[in-house]
Amino acid sequence: MSSTTTAVPGRPSVPGPGRGGVEPAAAPRMVRQRRRRPGLIALSVALIAAGGLSGALLFTASGERSSVLVVAHDVPVGATITAADLAPASLALDPAVKAVPVTKKSSMVGQRAAVALKAGSLLSPGQVTSVSLVKAGEQLVGVALKPSQLPATRLGPGQKVLIVSTPDPAQAAAASGGKAGEPVAAPKTLAATVVAVGVAAPATGVVVVDVAVPAADGPTLAARVATGAVALIIAPQEAN
Repeated sequence: MSSTTTAVPGRPSVPGPGRGGVEPAAAPRMVRQRRRRPGLIALSVALIAAGGLSGALLFTASGERSSVLVVAHDVPVGATITAADLAPASLALDPAVKAVPVTKKSSMVGQRAAVALKAGSLLSPGQVTSVSLVKAGEQLVGVALKPSQLPATRLGPGQKVLIVSTPDPAQAAAASGGKAGEPVAAPKTLAATVVAVGVAAPATGVVVVDVAVPAADGPTLAARVATGAVALIIAPQEAN
């Protein structure tokens, strides 16, 4: 006797056990939830906070500015520094940078430039000195020179020069007992150091150059300068 299975409309027919080799569907697997670790979360929050604090401190430190002195005008080496040569500035500086605070401006005025100071540069303590270019045993002599009696190269304090005697050849020959036209001895020279350079006169272009010479040669140079028979040349550089 055979049995007949009747399908119910709208309901899928499920084969019975053992029919068609189809096993029943497995039960859904439970997903295991991760355990929260409060200690690890707290540590992460602390590290983030510390990083933010470090960044804030670094930004604040880099933004700190100091009131320091900068050079307002070019100052040649050996020249006296005036109040107009210095200006205040607010700069963010590395601690390793040595600068002169604005509060010490009065002590900088009257000092001499130990090196050539350029406008816009930061002033450091090692760039100034109280030592004069006129040393012990030397005299300061002013030498008035026409444009044809000195080189076109700009002179500066501390520069080594030679003061050359330039007498008239006929007068030099007469003084030495020779005849005009005969070779004369080499002109006399005197080593000197430039201390200051004046401003050229508008009409004549004459410039007064203050030079330091040995005290024994000071009077002789002054007498020679009075005659106008002198010239100034730059001394050769010493070989290292």
